[in-house]
Amino acid sequence: MATIHQRIIPHIWYDKEAVAAAHFYASVFPESRVTNVTTLHDTPSGDCDQVSFEIWGQKFMGISAGPYFKLNPSVSFFVNFDPSRDENAAQQLDEIWDKLSEGGTALMPLGEYPFSKRYGWIQDRYGVSWQLILTNPEGEERPAIIPSLLFVGDQCGKAEEAMSFYQSVFNDTRQGLVARYPAGMEPDQEGTVMFADFMLENLWFTVMDSAHNHQFSFNEAISFMVKCDSQEEIDHYWDKLSAVPEAEQCGWLKDKFGISWQIVPGGMDEMMKQGSPEQRARVTKAFLKMKKFDLAALRQAYEGE
Repeated sequence: MATIHQRIIPHIWYDKEAVAAAHFYASVFPESRVTNVTTLHDTPSGDCDQVSFEIWGQKFMGISAGPYFKLNPSVSFFVNFDPSRDENAAQQLDEIWDKLSEGGTALMPLGEYPFSKRYGWIQDRYGVSWQLILTNPEGEERPAIIPSLLFVGDQCGKAEEAMSFYQSVFNDTRQGLVARYPAGMEPDQEGTVMFADFMLENLWFTVMDSAHNHQFSFNEAISFMVKCDSQEEIDHYWDKLSAVPEAEQCGWLKDKFGISWQIVPGGMDEMMKQGSPEQRARVTKAFLKMKKFDLAALRQAYEGE
């Protein structure tokens, strides 16, 4: 499976375990590897390890930046095991479930459900949640890993609005399946989204409303990094998405649904990977002062101007 060009990258915030977690996922999932580890010095969290990794060909990033945000199941990752692509899909699902279960917690036990012959929801030892599912091979093919947003509490009932909103913000989008709750599924309201999926810039997402009493909501522990080619793109995403002025910091913003995004220049990775320690230190110092990223100022810091 070729690595697709990925403009949006899921980003996971750990206390201290980002590098260990990335190596763990590389050992659990097929076609997975750690691609880069960089340490940022003198940040408000002290020295932070930043790690880039791939899970089943899809890019992720992680950072060890202190115990400020706790991972929870409001954002999880669907893992699709498709029998039409792999005759051992069910066996592979079970093997990966067993590995993720070590030190983890089952949120929904592995078993047969009305929507799938084999499904389970697990929170791994690092706090990341995965929904492992044997998919219906008749349906249109989906990628192996799909970020999933669960709208709960005061966000419940907004999954459809969020899906439309994100499709209005990004250029390359597609609407997939929409399944609604029927009557008699209380506390879930008839007509709200039981399950839907859509694509933004080559990355599929799923959304679900849940009116049950969940003791969690969206936070910064999982954010979505958007790689931008120009200041115009940075300005566009920032202006459209940012809805909580006090959450704006170092390229991070929070949208009206409480989901965090990082709007970053695509070239910043290269600066941090290829730059000398002095160049990396200058770029870090420059971006720590910014809310929305100023691409020209970051380049100047890198060049030492």
